[in-house]
Amino acid sequence: MNWFYLLLAILLEVAGTASMKFSDGLTKIVPSILMVPFYAASFTFLAFSLKSLDVSVAYAIWSGMGIILITIIGFFYFGEQLSGLKIIAILLIVTGVVILNFTGEAH
Repeated sequence: MNWFYLLLAILLEVAGTASMKFSDGLTKIVPSILMVPFYAASFTFLAFSLKSLDVSVAYAIWSGMGIILITIIGFFYFGEQLSGLKIIAILLIVTGVVILNFTGEAH
């Protein structure tokens, strides 16, 4: 069940980030308001997942999958450009987060 909670946390975090983009700098009221419950629910489910998952593992997966999913959404839905260099940079960020969380060096 904790992996399911982590999946929900990831999807809700991505929904919150997409709402942030839709809010157009907090100028559109509905997406601006939706950011709050999406992020609150994301952190709630992330906390539920930590009942049995290591925080380093859960956070590495949560942040890494969030980056990947929002990049895909940005490309396909928002028409954002994805160059080879941008893809490499995103992969390096995800790799760095995973390595730091697994080694315990990120404090």
